Amino acid sequence: MRKQKEKLTEKQGKEDTALKLRKEQYQISELAEEFGITTRSIRYYEKRGLLSPGRTNGNYRVFSRKDRKRLRLILRGKRFGYCLDEIREMIGYWYSEPAEEEQIRKSLKYGDKKLEEISCKIGELKKIESDLLAVRKRLLERLESLEEKNIHKKGKSSFYNEL
Repeated sequence: MRKQKEKLTEKQGKEDTALKLRKEQYQISELAEEFGITTRSIRYYEKRGLLSPGRTNGNYRVFSRKDRKRLRLILRGKRFGYCLDEIREMIGYWYSEPAEEEQIRKSLKYGDKKLEEISCKIGELKKIESDLLAVRKRLLERLESLEEKNIHKKGKSSFYNEL
């Protein structure tokens, strides 16, 4: 019985995934849940001209597959540390797709800039690590010195030193 339930649950999960891939339209809440972001974030990307959902008769937003792909690119760009203006330049406004060659050149330009920034940050972090390790070494040496003095004092210690 339990195995049948597990198989049904697994089958349902696969069907849900397949359905998402075949789906033509998405509600804002579906995209928010799928990508782990708020509906407010999606509306903000729309306001900034990165997404342009259609509207139903009831004026609800309806997102296309293209919008879903663009949202994925926006979120990837954010994860890489790009600002929305940079992301917009790389993927274009929703109403004007950049030529692929132009898109690649802009992506390379921003990618190289981001790699340079990361390299600088890594250098700074290595310097901080080195400084911190040097301070740690001095502190450990000092602690060892103090502990040795305390050991020698203990032979002559008073009642209060024992506490």
